[in-house]
Order: sequence, then structure tokens, then C-alpha cells
Amino acid sequence: MNASDSLAHSDVAYQFHSYTNAQRLREEGPCIMERGDGIYVQDTDGKQYIEGMAGLWSVAVGFSEPRLAQAAYRQMQNLPFYHTFSQKSNVPSIELAEKLIDLTGGRMAQAFFTNSGSEANDTIVKMVWYYNNALGRPEKKKIIARERGYHGVTVASASLTGLAGNHRSFDLPLPRIHHVRCPHWYHEGQPGETEAQFGDRLAAELEALILKEGPDTVAAFIGEPVMGAGGVIVPPEAYWPKMQAVCRKYDVLVIADEVITGFGRTGRLFASDLFGIEPDFMTLSKQLTSSYLPLAAVLMNEKVASVLIRHSGELGSFGHGYTASGHPVATAVALENIRVIEERGLVDNAFAVGAVLQRRLRELSGHPLVGEVRGVGLIAAVELVADKAARTPFDPLGKAGAMVVRQAQDNGLILRGIQDSVAFCPPLIITEAQVNTLADRFAQSLDEVTRALQ
Repeated sequence: MNASDSLAHSDVAYQFHSYTNAQRLREEGPCIMERGDGIYVQDTDGKQYIEGMAGLWSVAVGFSEPRLAQAAYRQMQNLPFYHTFSQKSNVPSIELAEKLIDLTGGRMAQAFFTNSGSEANDTIVKMVWYYNNALGRPEKKKIIARERGYHGVTVASASLTGLAGNHRSFDLPLPRIHHVRCPHWYHEGQPGETEAQFGDRLAAELEALILKEGPDTVAAFIGEPVMGAGGVIVPPEAYWPKMQAVCRKYDVLVIADEVITGFGRTGRLFASDLFGIEPDFMTLSKQLTSSYLPLAAVLMNEKVASVLIRHSGELGSFGHGYTASGHPVATAVALENIRVIEERGLVDNAFAVGAVLQRRLRELSGHPLVGEVRGVGLIAAVELVADKAARTPFDPLGKAGAMVVRQAQDNGLILRGIQDSVAFCPPLIITEAQVNTLADRFAQSLDEVTRALQ
């Protein structure tokens, strides 16, 4: 047994994987990555791949940025760990909190750090409840999310998530969580309905749900500016302003989950700026450290922060936190990661090179398997259909998408299948030439699967 086979055997024997069919893993084994360089990763057999998903929507600066490694090493030598409990702090967490607030133009007022986006959204749920208790509104606790939205996998954040696979056999969602329609006009729009009319209808549905449940019981609305794990759904242009107007009418807090879209993914620093969102909370993670270390942030505006601060004084403490909240090494890496993004113009690169990605993928719109191409900046999806005119999905759903993703991997390109949508989210450092190579490998894979299906 060679070293690669031995590792695969141990992986199957001892490690339980995230988002994996555990039975299939036992039958087929894992693909084990060993090295990374720029937009590429290499497995233990020496095969190189374009990482077309930036890992998990997250590695902005590529897989081999020495400045992040050096920042971690320097901080490990100086202060490898400290906490933020009991009025303690550390220099990198302070500097990162100030930097993040500054990047929002002062619209946000305070930052709270967690280890992951899931924990951050769980924290926001607790903060929303805490906020309304502080204001003497004990019934105003319900949170509205969206079908196909993704907000994490811990108990509360998985309840906010609107994907059946995150609920099945987990006894979720929790009470107090409701879901409204996904803003995907391609499938959810009615015959003859324009995208603007579709946005109006979704805003009316949100208002109807708030009125049905009672405005005095509905506390917050959460959404990703662009849906990621639900299939890269870009909402109609006026969707967010209309949904936000309904929330303001009934004093419902707005939560923008920018875990995927933050730090330049859409060609803007934050997608909230692109879609006209003025959130009360923002969730940040993934590209915050390029996932070199686990870190997420909850940002809140002054309206929320002032109430939480006052109430913690009344109770004697804000009784929530994590051992690694504001971890000095993770926050030091985040600061350096943001410097790299700024100094190398990676937000502008996402805008410019993202336009090439969107154009190359849209050139495939006439392909017999392609129903819709959607995206913005350096995030996109190509949805495969059995019948283009009727927009009919394949049966079983997900078969064609899985075939294309497997074929692309054989061709040296890692993508992600979301049912029959194939997602793209390469590192922000990708060049125009590399985007063209990525698109060529995808088109080749699509043609090969078409022949196999025929």
C-alpha cells in the first residue's frame, strides 16, 4: 500500500466528513489535497486542479500567500492566545474591529468575533432576542429567512437555512423561524411576470407573513445579498430595497449575511453596497481570513449596539462568548488578508475579471444542457435542464450536475454541484487567462457529459 492509499484508508476509518455521503466515502474513498499554490491545489497523487470554488467560497488571496503565514507566525511568537472575557482584550482584535467598522463607512458600530459564520448567525439570533427583551418586547422574537437561503449548520443557524438537507433527521427548524420564497425569477416567476413585478410580489408575501404572525412578534429578516449554497441566486434589481422597506415599516431588523459575498466577491467590497442594503447586522467570515484560520464577525449598528450595551449593564454581563472570540492569531491574519486585498486591488480585479467569467459562461447559454447562467463578479452558476423551453429539471434531480462536477474534476477543475446547478467561485487573485482556462475546461466537461447522457 502506497502513502496515498494508506492515508485514504485512515481517512475512511477514522474521520467523519462534513457534507458527505458517509457510505459512498467508504466505497469510493476521498480525494486528499496536499499542496496549494495560487488558484491551484494538488492532491496526494500529484494531480493539479484549478480550485474553481476557492475552497468553500472563501480563499480570496489564493492557497499560498506567504504574508498570511508570516502574520500568523509573528503573532504566535508574541501572544499565541488570549480571550475577550471579563474586560480583557488583545491588540489584533482591537485593530480588526476598528478596521471592519471603518470599512463599512461607519454604518456599523461594533464588532463581535466568533469562529465561523454558523456561530456568528447563532450569535445574531441570541442578540436579536436579547435586544427585544431589553426593549420590553418579549414576544417579538420570530425571525424570517428564505427558502434555499444558507446561514450555517449550528442549531439556530441551520434553522435559518432554508435547505431541506439541513433539516432532515435533525428535528429542525426550531420554532420562531419562518421562511419566505426564494427570489429566483427563473423558476419562481409567474407566466408573463417581469422581474420588477416578481420583486413586488415577494415584498407583498413578506408583508403578508408579518401581518399574519403579528408585527409585535416578528423581530428580524435575514438574507444573503446573493444566495450562495442555494444555487448562486442573484435577486431582481429592486428586490432588496422593497424587502427592506417592508421590514422598516414593521420595525423588523435587517440581517445581511455576507459570509460569502463580503470582501470583494461581487466586485464591491460588500454586496450590501451593490444591492442597496442598510443592515442592522452583518455577518462576515470566509474571505475575512481567506479561511487560512477560522474567524467570523458579527457587525451591528449603533441602534442595536447601544441597547445591548445598556442591557448588559442592567444584567451585570452579556452572557455569551466563545473561548476563541477575538483570537489574536486569527485576527492578525485577517488584518493582513485585508491589507493584501486592498494593496493588490482584488476587489477591482473581481469586478474586471469577473466580467470575463460572466461573459464566458453566458456564451454557453445556447448549449443544449444549459437552462440559465447567473452570477455577478467572481461568483456564478450554470443551471442544467432536461428541457430548455419548459425549464424542466433532470430526473433524478442532481444527476446531471453531479456528472458535470465529476467530469470537471477529471479535467483538473474543482466546482460544486448544487442539485443541477454548477457553481463557480474562484479565488479573487485569478487572472483573465486563468478564467479562460477555467471556462474552457468547464465547456469541455459539459460537452463530454452531453455525449454520455445521449
